[in-house]
Formats: sequence, structure tokens, C-alpha cells
Amino acid sequence: MVTRKVLGEVSALVPSARIAELDVVRDSDEAERAGIRSTPTVVVLKDDGTEVFRAEGVPSLNQVLVALAKAV
Repeated sequence: MVTRKVLGEVSALVPSARIAELDVVRDSDEAERAGIRSTPTVVVLKDDGTEVFRAEGVPSLNQVLVALAKAV
């Protein structure tokens, strides 16, 4: 999956980034609470849970890196 590749690159560049994958079928309640309507969806949160970025579809590496910078 392309999204996993992008997030793998993010993880290599920013080892402190916490990346979690949610199975929207198995974890449907959590997906609904997070407002996930399509897959893939990438959400970047600050430590306090505030959302700073959401991409429905495959984000670019640069989009995720900029979002991480906003999250700190």
C-alpha cells in the first residue's frame, strides 16, 4: 500500500513519530469517533489530541512532514 510506504519513510526520518494503523472494520467505533469515512485516511495529532492534519487518500511525504512540524 502506498500510504504504508509514505508513513514508513516518515518513520525513518522522524523516529519519534508515533504511527498507529486502525482497522476500520475491526475498530469501527473508534473509526467513527475519529470521523474516518474512507480509507486510507491519515490523521496527525498534537500530543494533546488536537488534530493538525487530515488526508483522505494518500498524502505526500512532504505533507506529513509539514503536519508533524505543526504538531510539535
